[in-house]
Amino acid sequence: MSICSIEDVAANTTAPFWFQLYVMRDRDFIARLIERARAARCSALMLTLDLQILGHRHKDLKNGLAAPPKPTLANLINLATKPRWCVGMLGTRRHGFGNIVGHVKGVDNMGSLSAWTTAQFDPRLTWDDVAWIKSRWGGKLILKGVMDVEDARLAAASGADALIVSNHGGRQLDGAPSSIRALPGIVEAVGSRIEVWMDGGIRSGQDVLKAIALGARGTLIGRPFLYGLGALGQAGVTRCLQIIRNELDLTMAFCGRTDIRDVDRSILWPSSEPVHDGALA
Repeated sequence: MSICSIEDVAANTTAPFWFQLYVMRDRDFIARLIERARAARCSALMLTLDLQILGHRHKDLKNGLAAPPKPTLANLINLATKPRWCVGMLGTRRHGFGNIVGHVKGVDNMGSLSAWTTAQFDPRLTWDDVAWIKSRWGGKLILKGVMDVEDARLAAASGADALIVSNHGGRQLDGAPSSIRALPGIVEAVGSRIEVWMDGGIRSGQDVLKAIALGARGTLIGRPFLYGLGALGQAGVTRCLQIIRNELDLTMAFCGRTDIRDVDRSILWPSSEPVHDGALA
């Protein structure tokens, strides 16, 4: 579900990259997509578990977000205030979803893409499907969208290499707990059996440190680097990562840590470490 195809990305980077897979009803298409990811030498397949049903996204409804975009009065006024961005977008080569358009019969524009996508999301995704995907892929498999301890146990038992605690940016289920609230219980249940990562709400280096202290092996970021990309392009992404890295380094120093591997819950307040000799946590 991206503008650039797997092949586009592979042709423009020498760094390792993952492919995020959404499971559709058309399993033949999914099988071909997995083969394309393997041919492009993706270093890992990240299977998204929490988008088989599209949530009630209030901001999207309020802003009139649709595919293809609808030229509402509010949207047109908004675009008129950003002429430089509009000119830049008109000059781009890609305006469709590269991994789907041209690879699915009958999908050749945004209108047909929207209809196909709506009909294709499959709410019947099961752990048997996860096993099928793992067998077809054969490489590193990461399961994204785990928020429940029992699901985490099933993810670990599935043979996946890592799981990502994620509530899909809070966009799927309004009122769901935050990822960092769900993280400690999942780490305690399966952290010794499978790598546990966290996604959602990371806005600073301090947020990264809190997640690491609660047991995450790593964190993913979404909005911050997109903000940087929208503001300054590649330089903005670089600057975003520099800011987060510098904040992480500074916060570690204030917590008396010089090595990320030495970070644990003892840096958090109130401390989750046992209290001895009448000391206050």
